[in-house]
Amino acid sequence: MKIVRSICAKLSQSAWIAVLLLFISCAGVTHAADIAGVPNFITTGEKVHTQADLIAETSTIAPGQPFTVALRLKMDTGWHTYWSNPIIGIATNITWQLPPGWQASPIQWPTPEKFSDGSLVDYVYEGTALLLVEIIPANTAKPGDTAQLAATVNWLECADECIQQHANVTLTLPIAATAQKDAAQEQTFTTARAALPQVSNEFKVSVWQKSGKLYLGLESLISAKSLSLQNVYFFPTDDTIKPTAPQILHQTNNGWVLELERKDSEAVTAKTLSGVLTLGGPGAPALAVAPKLDSAAPVEFADFSPMTDSLLPARGLPLLLFLGFCGGLILNIMPCVFPVLGIKVLGIVKKSGAARSEVIKHSLVFTGGVLVSMWALVAVLFSLRSAGAQLGWGFQLQSPAFVIGLTIFFLLFGLSLNGVFEIGGSLIGAGSELTGKAGLAGAFFQGVLAVVVATPCTAPLLAPALGAAFTLPTGQAFVVFTAIALGLSFPYLMLSLFPGMASWLPKPGAWMETFKQLMAFPLYATVAFLLYTLAGQVSQERYLDLLFGLVLTGLAAWCYGRYAIPSASLKRRSAGRIGALLLLAGGIALAYWPIQELGWEPWSSARVVELQKEGRPIYVDFTARWCLTCQVNKDAVFHSTDRVAKEFNHENVAMLRADMTVNDPLIVAELARFGRASVPLDLLYLPGKTDPVILPSVLTPGIVLDALAGNPPPSK
Repeated sequence: MKIVRSICAKLSQSAWIAVLLLFISCAGVTHAADIAGVPNFITTGEKVHTQADLIAETSTIAPGQPFTVALRLKMDTGWHTYWSNPIIGIATNITWQLPPGWQASPIQWPTPEKFSDGSLVDYVYEGTALLLVEIIPANTAKPGDTAQLAATVNWLECADECIQQHANVTLTLPIAATAQKDAAQEQTFTTARAALPQVSNEFKVSVWQKSGKLYLGLESLISAKSLSLQNVYFFPTDDTIKPTAPQILHQTNNGWVLELERKDSEAVTAKTLSGVLTLGGPGAPALAVAPKLDSAAPVEFADFSPMTDSLLPARGLPLLLFLGFCGGLILNIMPCVFPVLGIKVLGIVKKSGAARSEVIKHSLVFTGGVLVSMWALVAVLFSLRSAGAQLGWGFQLQSPAFVIGLTIFFLLFGLSLNGVFEIGGSLIGAGSELTGKAGLAGAFFQGVLAVVVATPCTAPLLAPALGAAFTLPTGQAFVVFTAIALGLSFPYLMLSLFPGMASWLPKPGAWMETFKQLMAFPLYATVAFLLYTLAGQVSQERYLDLLFGLVLTGLAAWCYGRYAIPSASLKRRSAGRIGALLLLAGGIALAYWPIQELGWEPWSSARVVELQKEGRPIYVDFTARWCLTCQVNKDAVFHSTDRVAKEFNHENVAMLRADMTVNDPLIVAELARFGRASVPLDLLYLPGKTDPVILPSVLTPGIVLDALAGNPPPSK
């Protein structure tokens, strides 16, 4: 319990979190340690899945005459090593030990293969890889002697697990007056050179950026019409593009355009986009390209847009209107809109016993809400686009603040439908019977809500209509979006045009309560979708705050429904309302709680060594999302105060995070080095010292700052 009290004492964001987590803290930490486990870990040298050796193109070498050698990597089936610019792997490294005066050129990297495993993408070699290096002997080399070439090779080999390996390779060659080719190796080196990216004069390559994308234009200078390309892929030699995003090939009148996604939302500042462009699958030709980056499409691709390879522009506006209408109609059954469909159907069912004129009015007002909100949304979108902003359909869902607000709204509405509390009739009509004016306002708001939640969806047939609409003049684009809005509201509009359809609806009865509660679950599904969206927009710490904010929001709804019921006394109702308001305010505040985003890097032992050579202090946080103590430490040290962040910035401290949320053998092995089986573990490497300071399991800002100043806590 002493540990629990220490942990809870560090919770400064909100006292509510401590109340919610007090009873699970001990069990959570203990269970986290149990489930982490220590899996089998293969250390370097215990088992090697890649064989490395050196071979030479010549059987004899001559003084001062360059010759080529190859580092040959033979990988076991299912294993791979990495290209020069891997995404998360480590490129193979060669450290040469040559005779005095001899020189070695950089590695000539063959074209890699794209490795995909779920959401993971990387650039690798499989089977046998030949890394060519040109060696230049010293002019003082003496014929009749022998030369020994030695090198230390380091590589990362991966399959279901990754192992860092090294090998010492040597090659002895006789020195003669003239160099002689080795006939036995001729075909091997011919194959190796064919695998290298080539600089071609048959293609003109250009690149430009537009609307958050990079476009790589490829124009054949020989015969653009006769050449057929497919499976084109670009391997970048820098970090400009997002590796997991799809690369889409468009054919134009002048050749091809490969659509790439930038790695971040900021404008690309690099002057060139360098890399390897493959013109087919494995074994196909590959071009080494480095075109100058332009802000606009070159003349030969000036008319290019993402829709130029589509038949839609040629068919004209009527086809776009038809596709827009059908896409809007289908939106009604998409996951993001279906919750609103359930709410509207519930309202229609409740009104089925009323006069037909009442149903007609509600349907027409709902349609008006859809149209007005769609027009407003498109007006804002095109205004921002004309001002230079790069925005597309669903742009408001790119704002975490907007998504958080929508998440809270749908959570509260779902809890209301499940009877946790009752929403007032003036909101959307899920509570008591509405008066005429309030009911129409609710119908209008339902139309607005339908458009708001429809924007992240792209129903079948809607995607091409949207893509073309964004390239049309503003007036025509408004017409297309109007067709989408009419399709979205069409089922309800039909009720006003054909009042007899209202008689098909079932009569009100006891079954409506069950139906109302059932309609809450599409809302919860939408909450799950919005949380999935937020997971890609905010940091781990901010996301945790949001989740606890939703817990407090749910508690506020329960408090209101439990104590503010109409049958309760005035004192109880007042207390219930005040308590619910305070909890709701706390939940919203926690969901929007601003935290200082820190510059964490992924941990690796190689990165630690690299930073130590630079003489920088290094803070390493071994953590996991399931570790309660880890989250408390981060809150106490980095988020509840800016003292540590300011001092880290002043001392240029590198911050590395080793995330054990998913089991990682490399992290497990590092933990074992320090006598730990699980997280948390926080280390501080000080300049000039090889071994780190091991910090306590429960941290405070003072403990961390004292350690940084050279006054570590006493060891226990």
